[in-house]
Amino acid sequence: MTEPDTLSAKIRELMAWQAIAWKRIADPAVTTFERREIRNSLRACEEEARRCLAISSERIRARAEAEARARPEELKFRVLAPEY
Repeated sequence: MTEPDTLSAKIRELMAWQAIAWKRIADPAVTTFERREIRNSLRACEEEARRCLAISSERIRARAEAEARARPEELKFRVLAPEY
């Protein structure tokens, strides 16, 4: 797997884990201590997801800038009529 694919997979994995954790928090059978631990894990997971998303957006921005530099500038020509 290439690095961008790995990063995308990690982002998807973190988001899936967060969805499961929120469902677990809503479960009435979960104790107060477990809820607190899940919330702490959610905070850590959110920080990691934000970091991964920032890296991903920076890569997209850098790729767009590189493509913009690779394109030749648009030249504008004027036709000059000879004066007789």
